[in-house]
Amino acid sequence: MATCTLLNQLEAHTTADTKLARRCHARSKRTGEPCQAPAVTGWQVCRMHGAGGGHPAGPTHPRWVHGLRSQDWSETRRTINDLAHETRGIEALIG
Repeated sequence: MATCTLLNQLEAHTTADTKLARRCHARSKRTGEPCQAPAVTGWQVCRMHGAGGGHPAGPTHPRWVHGLRSQDWSETRRTINDLAHETRGIEALIG
């Protein structure tokens, strides 16, 4: 009998904590309404909307292979392509 009341007290305590918890700030794309799930401590969103998730970017990421498509390399490649485009324009003007 004592275990039953103890379990009921624990359940009531966790239910009250859940009701008072801050809510997730994410919004549904379909309805536009807020998520309403409790936010993870230290985050503004719930566990389903990315709280505490993700891996570090770069070589420390578990799926890192070679980095040819990394953000840094993409920016460098874009700069090189822009310079090549400019030189083609200059070549057309010269001759």
